[in-house]
Amino acid sequence: MSKPWLLDTGPLGRLTNPEITTWLEGQLEAGVPVMIPEVADYELRHSFLLEGLTRSLRRLDQLVSVLPYLPLTTSIMREAARLWADVRRRGHPLADPHALDGDAILAAQALAVGGRVATENLGHLTLLVEASDWRVPE
Repeated sequence: MSKPWLLDTGPLGRLTNPEITTWLEGQLEAGVPVMIPEVADYELRHSFLLEGLTRSLRRLDQLVSVLPYLPLTTSIMREAARLWADVRRRGHPLADPHALDGDAILAAQALAVGGRVATENLGHLTLLVEASDWRVPE
């Protein structure tokens, strides 16, 4: 079985875009699992709520009801803290030292399921976990 994809906020936020829909359908038809990580749902959801984007919220809710949802756990958050500190010690800060870093949390979620991240943000994520730009064919 193929490694599951975890969708980052970029692809998730483009669900009305025919390109991401085609990519997602192709992955599912090929039997590749695609998951919604809770941290990506949170990041998109708070933006949609702030901007009053009710149609976008409905689409996100529909997707979450169809694809597997990967909730946050204590062990994932502890792994995220370890990843964040490790990459910072190596001289690659991901965010402000006091910020809650979504990239480290997303990477920890991917590691928890032996997965990889479909994203548009390779810069930080590739320091932490296997990640690919969903727009670039494999």
